[in-house]
Amino acid sequence: MHRIMAQKGTEIKDFIQRKRRFSNVSKYRLINGVVLAGTFFILAGSALGAYHLQPHFEQFNIDRMGTVFGMFFLILSLVLLFYKLGFSLYQVYLYLRYKPIQSVSDEELPTCTIIVPAYNEGKLVWETLKSIANSDYPQEKLQLLAIDDGSKDDTWYWIQQAKNELGDRLTIFKQPENKGKRHALYKGFTIGTGDVFVTIDSDSIVKKDTLRNLVSPFVTQENCGAVAGNVRVLNNQKAMLPKMLNVSFVMSFEFVRSAESMLGSVLCTPGALAAYKREAVFNCLEEWINQTFMGQPSDIGEDRAMTNMILKQGYEVLFQRNAHVLTNVPEQYKGLYKMFIRWGRSNVRENIMMAKYVFTNFRTESKFGARLLFFNQSLNIVMTYPFLIFMLFFIITHPVLFLSSTLASIFVLSSFPMLFYAKRYNFSESVWAYTYSVLYTFGLFWITPYAIATAGKRGWLTREIPA
Repeated sequence: MHRIMAQKGTEIKDFIQRKRRFSNVSKYRLINGVVLAGTFFILAGSALGAYHLQPHFEQFNIDRMGTVFGMFFLILSLVLLFYKLGFSLYQVYLYLRYKPIQSVSDEELPTCTIIVPAYNEGKLVWETLKSIANSDYPQEKLQLLAIDDGSKDDTWYWIQQAKNELGDRLTIFKQPENKGKRHALYKGFTIGTGDVFVTIDSDSIVKKDTLRNLVSPFVTQENCGAVAGNVRVLNNQKAMLPKMLNVSFVMSFEFVRSAESMLGSVLCTPGALAAYKREAVFNCLEEWINQTFMGQPSDIGEDRAMTNMILKQGYEVLFQRNAHVLTNVPEQYKGLYKMFIRWGRSNVRENIMMAKYVFTNFRTESKFGARLLFFNQSLNIVMTYPFLIFMLFFIITHPVLFLSSTLASIFVLSSFPMLFYAKRYNFSESVWAYTYSVLYTFGLFWITPYAIATAGKRGWLTREIPA
């Protein structure tokens, strides 16, 4: 009787949990549906409004041409527009030519050290390590290192659980105090024995063929110094922000980095999944760990900095579209904008560093691609404040025209990433490209100017923020 009652109690508990999960899923679906519908209603209304306001736009441009400053700004805007159009078409051309390198045989695969730095990831690190251990990669060629960077939660417990399960296949370390991701990676680099180092974030899951696809370019391309993996979003089942970022990541990686890879100059190998040639790492390791900006130690942008230093040595940095990793992203606005601020500051810092070598004879092969990407990125940074000032002026003087023209532009410009995602994956998820563009334009536009103004500030920012 006691056994029957216990079984019934368990069944009731499971039923309540399933019902609660179903209720939560239904709630998320309803909210997501309302947001998407609202997005399309706003964009459709803005397109209609822009059509009816066309005479006002024409008068606004006529008024601008009547002043020296207005004429200058109009000409500058047209020049930048044609440049951006030409640059985008060139990216399309490069993307169409791009093909990922297929995996080489087991015999050809290099010895590989996988470094997983972890800080306050809890059970996620255990799942990350298990996914790596399940990779289709010769075990005798794989060294797996997990490094707890002074976590304050149960991360070390889950690393130990992974050790108990994987045995000698996993080597674990615990830093006595939190010193930052760069220092955790540094420890892995100094004790690693592989010909190739692979860094994987501790909240990321790799597919079975990810590792072999990721490192194969080192075998087939003699001058390959680093390889960027293809990052997708892991936690995109319910919350809106991860759904938006998933579409954004596909555009950022599968389109932008494919084009960069054709130029041999991928600008950033992501922390979620990246591979580096051992020799290239040790050529710059001490400079990297001791890097400073404005007299302060650099504790952000370790992935972008390592990529930059490897490019500086004359190596090519490539992208492997067939090397997939799924990673967690923030689900709340606060976590999102802090992550973007960190990326923005790193972008400013490394662009300054790149300026010191990109116009020198740093590479025997063509340097055009690296210089073009540097120029494009520099232009985006330099024009941030002029366009911010113009935007504020436009809002104050013509708020209705600003709103309708901006939303109409979002509708047009976001159609490309939407169609790109729809072709690569599926249509139902692709429409989040529109919502993300609205959010970024009105809710995150301030990040780039703020990151430029505070580029010298230290701090990871998202360390203590839940996803």
